[in-house]
Amino acid sequence: MKILIIRHGEPDYSIDSLTSKGWTEASLLSDRLDKMKIDDFYCSPLGRAKDTAKATLDKYGKDAKILPWLREFPGQVTLPWQEKGRIPWDLAPSFWANSPELYDYEGWLEHPLMQGGGMHETFCEITSGIDTLLNGYGYQRDGYLYRCETDKEVTVALFCHFALGMTIVSYLTHVSPIILWHSFFMPASSVTTLVSERDRTGSTLFRCMQIGDTSHLYAAGEPISPAGLYPDFDRSLQ
Repeated sequence: MKILIIRHGEPDYSIDSLTSKGWTEASLLSDRLDKMKIDDFYCSPLGRAKDTAKATLDKYGKDAKILPWLREFPGQVTLPWQEKGRIPWDLAPSFWANSPELYDYEGWLEHPLMQGGGMHETFCEITSGIDTLLNGYGYQRDGYLYRCETDKEVTVALFCHFALGMTIVSYLTHVSPIILWHSFFMPASSVTTLVSERDRTGSTLFRCMQIGDTSHLYAAGEPISPAGLYPDFDRSLQ
């Protein structure tokens, strides 16, 4: 099985859609995806993800199934000096990088920063959604592995968001999402690919082949958008 996690194009958050550059990225992305054999499409309910998917779906002549849990990660953390919540993937490195427990896949949710703000509920909703999706293709969660007797050659595309996409990678590879949110990046319109590997006993593990690939933009001479980088480090990636 192959899972394509596709981040939306450069966003215009004010209208929950895409910038003019984002529409260009979505078109170039569709040219790339049209060359692949994608069996099923799933999409976030948010406009920027649906708009990114449109060009690809038009070329395939298919619709995407809208999954509410594919919306951007809604859980929030509360910093000691702030009263209102903050998105958990946009924290200053000096604040989180010296907390060893945040590096631990089993323990990151127990950190005081993660209490409240719906962090536990959000993570459970997303991981339950992933397992439900995979169950439909014959994969049953068994600890850190999956059980699958067939390991079907099927490719699915998920049009979603940066933090949500990294949460999926976290769950399937057993890496703390804090590390993935802050030390890795999925540029706008990028493709992240995971593939399943099954042994003779039926035990299956998902392996990440690439994160945030934007070769479709490179091939067209289109610059990579910095949208989503930590504000103090925004820069052109050309």
